[in-house]
Amino acid sequence: MVAGAAAASETAAMSTVCVTGAGGFIASWLVHRLLSTGRYVVHGAVRDPSDPKHAHLKALGGAGERLRLFAADMLDPAAVAAAVAGCDGVFHVASPVPTSKPADPEREVVAPAVAGTRNVLAACRDAGVRRVVFVSSVAAVAVNPKCPAGVDLDEEWWSDEDFCRTIKGWYFLSKTLAERAALAYAEETRLDVVSVCPSWVLGPLLQSTVNNSSLTLIDYLRGGGDTADDKVKNVVDVRDVADALVLAYEAPAAKGRYICRAYPMSMAEIVDTIKRFHPNHSYPTNFVKVQDERMFTSKKLQALGWKYRTAEETFKDIVESYKAAGILN
Repeated sequence: MVAGAAAASETAAMSTVCVTGAGGFIASWLVHRLLSTGRYVVHGAVRDPSDPKHAHLKALGGAGERLRLFAADMLDPAAVAAAVAGCDGVFHVASPVPTSKPADPEREVVAPAVAGTRNVLAACRDAGVRRVVFVSSVAAVAVNPKCPAGVDLDEEWWSDEDFCRTIKGWYFLSKTLAERAALAYAEETRLDVVSVCPSWVLGPLLQSTVNNSSLTLIDYLRGGGDTADDKVKNVVDVRDVADALVLAYEAPAAKGRYICRAYPMSMAEIVDTIKRFHPNHSYPTNFVKVQDERMFTSKKLQALGWKYRTAEETFKDIVESYKAAGILN
């Protein structure tokens, strides 16, 4: 068999999966993780494959042979169906994130998240997809005034839709309604859907643009001044989220929802950790205690076999990544 034919045969024997929103922070690392296994051909669904901001995907190892980018707006059923066609599995990561105050949040943020999810799931059903991994968020878990204080929240908890509207938490509402829609669709159609709810996702950047979760940390570090708010937050490395998503897809026992959170860290602890790897920076020195986030447990995901990196590894790699990107200087 000639080399080209052998390569084609190997590719044909691999599993094909689709990643929606492939150019984003989590999705980029997921594509990297899938390609690095050598077991997957990846369909990356993005708005515009020719956009230079997706150059990092094309530069990933194995991308030349096993990554194909599709132009697919999640609100265009035909485009979504084309990206999903021929796939054994789908990772639905794409979700609208408001970058400014929307004039009509229900129409601009919430409705597209739910409609896009339904379009993806309908395409998966029609294509005979084996399993869908839906990327939700702890935003769909903890925004609920009935959540008890001092308790690590698990997958049984859901954010309260009316409360989300009351506080104008449109992103929280969009994630809650989209995840509920995904799991309801699975129940109605018997499509195998597993959802993963990451907490505050941090880590090195693959993409050229800075995502919202990373920007929260960057803004904190750039804040200037000696005084800063200190709260305990739920941290997880983006690479560990990618591992969790692949695990949720591959593990036969995976079912229902999984919270993906590694450990709690106060902002003071985060600054102290970063300072070890980047000491020559003006950090806050006076931390004012404010109300901590709700805490979560990932025992269910860990029982499936998930493991996570240490904080030292995560923040060391963040510092190196931010320096390379010119964010820290």
